[in-house]
Amino acid sequence: MKKDIILSGVGGQGILSIATVIGRAALDMGLALKQAEVHGMSQRGGDVQSNLRISSSAIRSDLIPRGAADIVISLEPMEALRYLPWLSTDGWVITNTAPFVNIPNYPDEEALRRELAALPHVVALDVDALAREAASPRAANIVLLGAAAPFLGLEAEKLEQGIRDIFARKGDAVVDTNLAAFRAGYEYAQKQLR
Repeated sequence: MKKDIILSGVGGQGILSIATVIGRAALDMGLALKQAEVHGMSQRGGDVQSNLRISSSAIRSDLIPRGAADIVISLEPMEALRYLPWLSTDGWVITNTAPFVNIPNYPDEEALRRELAALPHVVALDVDALAREAASPRAANIVLLGAAAPFLGLEAEKLEQGIRDIFARKGDAVVDTNLAAFRAGYEYAQKQLR
């Protein structure tokens, strides 16, 4: 088993929480894990990116080479497109379609949607709207994690346990909200795969 995952988004969107849940699930399954993070002015809405490598055998480097990522998981559509050079030819993009417009020359939203739609393997969803509908607007990142879950090669139960573990100190209501968000994203991705 080997999965090379690039997580991307904008500071404050919850990319590192996604990485933590995936990491816990992988370790719980006895897999090896390496992670490298880049925080580009993340507290001011800058990009955040994480390389997450999971394998059943030893991992030599924590950085994913160009053209080798199995999955790009992005909370921001422009950031998803930024990391396409790292995606393998049969890799998947799992991305939010709702833009985080934080720069004056942000690309045309319709052009972004067209570029994403042209990709051979993509699950594109408005995680913000789905989070509001299913749980809470603050759980949009966990909706995206749910949408990515079928592609990770990890047991959904282990991911749900990771959610319980990292949110437990915030109380049962927060855990339940995040589990509902995860399940909403997971169900959305399952429908797209049919």
